[in-house]
Amino acid sequence: MKGSSTLLLAAAALLCTCGLASEEEDTAFFMDFLQTLLVGDPEELYSGPLSKYDVSPACKEALTELKSCIDNLQPAHKAELIKLLVAVLG
Repeated sequence: MKGSSTLLLAAAALLCTCGLASEEEDTAFFMDFLQTLLVGDPEELYSGPLSKYDVSPACKEALTELKSCIDNLQPAHKAELIKLLVAVLG
C-alpha cells in the first residue's frame, strides 16, 4: 500500500504544479502518467506524458526512484493497481 500511496501523492503533486488547462486534460494526463509508471520505463515518462514539460534532473531522479518502487511491488499488488487503472479507463 505504501507504493500506491506514494504513486498517487507524486502524481497529484505533479498535476498541481503543471497547471494543466482543463479537467479532461488533467484526467488524460493523470491516466497516461499512471499507466506509464505501472507498465512503462522511466524514459517513456519523458517522451510521453511529461514530454511538454522541462523536467529537472532532481525530478527525473525522483521519478526513477518512484518507478523502481512500483517495479518492486509484489506482482499481486501491481496487478491490483493495473486492474484499478483499467476500471477507471474503461
